[in-house]
Amino acid sequence: MADFKAAHAAASGVWFRLRPDTRTGNVPRSTADGTAVAPTVAAISLCVLLAPALAYAGGGPLGIDHRWNYDNSGIWKRSNQDLLRYGALAADIGLALWEGDSSRLGRSAWQSVDSVVLAGLTAEAAKRVFGRERPRDTNDPNQWFKSGNRSFPSGEVAEISSIITPYVLEYRHDYPAVWALELLPAYDAVARMKVQAHWQTDVLAGFALGTAAGYYAYKRDGPSY
Repeated sequence: MADFKAAHAAASGVWFRLRPDTRTGNVPRSTADGTAVAPTVAAISLCVLLAPALAYAGGGPLGIDHRWNYDNSGIWKRSNQDLLRYGALAADIGLALWEGDSSRLGRSAWQSVDSVVLAGLTAEAAKRVFGRERPRDTNDPNQWFKSGNRSFPSGEVAEISSIITPYVLEYRHDYPAVWALELLPAYDAVARMKVQAHWQTDVLAGFALGTAAGYYAYKRDGPSY
């Protein structure tokens, strides 16, 4: 609990510095050192949401990886994870096709499609390179470079993060509630650990990859379709 409070306090401090200007309503685009605000706040948000999961000692590259007790019930059911993953992807592609690229929403949708393609391909390549065993196959998070294993990073968390990021970046000034979309990859990250499909660093890496892909797609002059 102490670790969670510390993480929350740290996040609150950063958000205080990055909160919208009360006179203009604008969120600053970068911090003092030039770091992009949106990906930074998104990463902090996910870490706060996952703080209870990261509070235990374990193994892996950050010393936080440990296997959770298996839970494939309720909201954590694998079928619900699939519904989110494929539903979000279908909605994203459908919106892009419906809107085209002539509207603000349409451009964001195509950037999102671009983003998810980039994140998906990168995640799949990384999985093949790192060959990490999944928690359901071992209780040792330090099993890397094992042929046929693809735990690191989480491709699904990367995909969902990459889908939502261009929308968050585009509409964060006008509609701050769009930040609530960050709850989707946070949910999926927890769900993937609940069914012992991924370690803690797998989902954090997936989130970072998806957010980076979304940020790249958003900052391009135009999508690559």
